[in-house]
Amino acid sequence: MSQAITGVSPPAAVETTIMTTWPSMGATPFGQTLGRLYSIRAGIGNILTIGNLIALASIPQALLIFALNILPWSCVRYRLTNRRVVKEVGLKGKVDKEVALANFDRVETVVQPGQEWFPCGDLVFYNGNVETFRLTGVPHPEGFRNTCLKAARGAAGVKKALAK
Repeated sequence: MSQAITGVSPPAAVETTIMTTWPSMGATPFGQTLGRLYSIRAGIGNILTIGNLIALASIPQALLIFALNILPWSCVRYRLTNRRVVKEVGLKGKVDKEVALANFDRVETVVQPGQEWFPCGDLVFYNGNVETFRLTGVPHPEGFRNTCLKAARGAAGVKKALAK
């Protein structure tokens, strides 16, 4: 299908990916624990801190967490399309969870303890006061959050314009 603007197509015609991101190590409880430990600032100056020493000592564990996150059967990615926000698992991107753009009106960023070191946070999607969806450990979550809100507003505007 040819597109007048690359990547832009009507949601009724085809689903188009707007943005994709992968969860940070801060998405896992063990990663959050490491983030809390790495944040310890006690020590000598800004370099020789307890947190930096723990980071150096825990390189093998951190690499293991990273490797587990990219294994073909367990890798996770978050994808925003012109129709929905999707959590996909595996190399082929099997849909695990999703929320339609019309099913949320607000997205909040919640930074769990330990996530600020990575820097990442959870995106919580609300419809009114009801939580409809959650993405954990989104790196630099404000950018993805703003893009999700813009996509939802854009989809609502197109739907309203087509209803006239």
